[in-house]
Amino acid sequence: MNKNLLKQLLLIIFILAAASPLLAQGGSSQNTEEQRARRHSLESELQSIAVVERKVMVRMRDGKRMAADIYRPKDAAVKYPTIFSRTPYNFNFWDVNLRAPRDMSSIIDAVKRGYAYVVMNERGHFFSEGNYDILGPPLTDGEDAIEWISSQGWSNGKVGLIGCSSTAEWQMAVAARNPEGLAAMIPQGFGAGVGRVGPYFEQGNWYRGGAVQMLFIAWLYGQVNQVRPMLPADATQEEMIAASRLFDLAPQMPPVDWSKALAHLPVQDIHKAVDGPKGIFADEMPVPTGGRMIQRAPNDPAWYKGGLWHDDMKIDTPGFWFVSWYDVSAGPNIATYNHVRNTASPDVADKQYLVIAPTLHCGYKRATEDTVVGERSMGDARLDYDEMTYGWFDHFLKGEDNGILEKMPKVRYFTMGMNKWQSAETWPPPGAKPMTFYLSSEGSANSRNGDGKLTSAPPENDAPDTFKYDPMNPVPSYGGNVCCTGNAVRGGAFDQREMEKRDDILVYTSEPLSEGVELSGPIDVKLFVSSDVKDTDFTVKLIDVYPDGTAYNLDETIQRMRYREGFDKPLVWMEKRKVYGFSFSPMVTSNWFAPGHRIRIEISSSNFPRFDRNLNTGGNNYDESKGVIATNSVHHSKQYPSSVTITVVPR
Repeated sequence: MNKNLLKQLLLIIFILAAASPLLAQGGSSQNTEEQRARRHSLESELQSIAVVERKVMVRMRDGKRMAADIYRPKDAAVKYPTIFSRTPYNFNFWDVNLRAPRDMSSIIDAVKRGYAYVVMNERGHFFSEGNYDILGPPLTDGEDAIEWISSQGWSNGKVGLIGCSSTAEWQMAVAARNPEGLAAMIPQGFGAGVGRVGPYFEQGNWYRGGAVQMLFIAWLYGQVNQVRPMLPADATQEEMIAASRLFDLAPQMPPVDWSKALAHLPVQDIHKAVDGPKGIFADEMPVPTGGRMIQRAPNDPAWYKGGLWHDDMKIDTPGFWFVSWYDVSAGPNIATYNHVRNTASPDVADKQYLVIAPTLHCGYKRATEDTVVGERSMGDARLDYDEMTYGWFDHFLKGEDNGILEKMPKVRYFTMGMNKWQSAETWPPPGAKPMTFYLSSEGSANSRNGDGKLTSAPPENDAPDTFKYDPMNPVPSYGGNVCCTGNAVRGGAFDQREMEKRDDILVYTSEPLSEGVELSGPIDVKLFVSSDVKDTDFTVKLIDVYPDGTAYNLDETIQRMRYREGFDKPLVWMEKRKVYGFSFSPMVTSNWFAPGHRIRIEISSSNFPRFDRNLNTGGNNYDESKGVIATNSVHHSKQYPSSVTITVVPR
């Protein structure tokens, strides 16, 4: 577009916007007007205390430019540390619907505390140039951005990273590159950035146990804006700011009922079925890291070319890690914390801290005096996150000797049921010990009305529990440790009793506990199973059963049998009715089972749409539309000691 033509177009649109209230789509309600007024007030306050630079285009080493907004205190005689947030999300300052600035309160807080604050869009999003790939590769973009910030004349040379979810998940892999100026990091809800660590091989929450976690199918629908209008390469900063008041290059996606959309088969065509955009999920658009994501196996080389962090990438940066019990990946997140603490240089290893909250994904600050997660009350689950965050940054970015490291425990975790915050020097807490329960029944553990039990020793003889798994009638996901599936799954703790009426759910329950048990740590489940198909899934849920029968879910996992011998090994099919033993990826939680409560696990072959359905054919699964019914059995005896091992903290 001719540059003069662009200016004329912007001028015309400005005149129309000023003349016609129809272009201001925020409505005329009192709430909207109050929201506008508050935002304008915050903008005025920000302008009074900060140097504000918006739509600054930062050039990467390959010539592509990433869009950043910069806010810093006005005193030019001082050099400031920087808090940096890098994101795929829309941070356009002007809300194009309200025609008002976005809420700048967190930025105002940072500036008042003596920080520069920089927010930048990942490559290929909104005003940032280039083609998007998940987690914003190449990794050099994050490295270049940090080094650019630390080299600015207003910078004291130190940069701290902060963010939750997609503003956190890129941090680990970039930190492993050790960019100049990176002094500290605060990743929160960061599981989709963890490729492989310890027993977890999830490739950024794409898999669990080899089954596809369907959250990204819904999430990518609104994020893949590869095809979007672009401003001229020589557009000035002023022109870009003006343009951002009128449009933000965001995709205007039609609303989708994901509770229905995720049921579409084949899985690879879900986006096509909802008129989704071309992108990195399942169409022909080229992807920098290669191939369609849905077609990748858990050890596909493409997973190692992008923005994921894997446990062979050393992180040597002080880290303040935040995890939630009802997030999608508490296990991999905690394993990442432990791995960094065990592999960093000694001085940095001692500067790793962990907080585990009883909330949903990124729900830390939404905790209240009576925090309810799903249907279960957690009591008062609040913490002063701002005090912890700025205490951390003041120490590492300003060099203040504020005693923050001495004040904070290495691990601060919330124990549900007990409904209190606890502290420990390690995870699991020191002194934690395994306690094993064995599955037992007379062959009829189907539903909560069956005879399934958890016992202290395996039964003498095998009386397998058998159920039919029909992929066209899967067990619905009800609550759980989830994220980002739109309206398809509500996260959190929900009473599972109605679900447990199904005959395709095996239920094993302990006797009422005579003494309370604190479970704080991993939960390992080993099963011995057989089937009449070559490939199927097995699922597990851990349940806290109250004396009145209320059954709250704590964590869940799954195993696709073709990967039972390893995700980086050749596929191994099942032989009909042959018994196989395997272990699940560990679950994890902290829960107080009070006296009179019972410990329960549920076993089935589906948890949908939390995980994709195994169609039981042994085919690719992602490109299939028809499945077969599997007859699956769980065996338990001295010969086949199916078990669940919890981690108990002595009291």
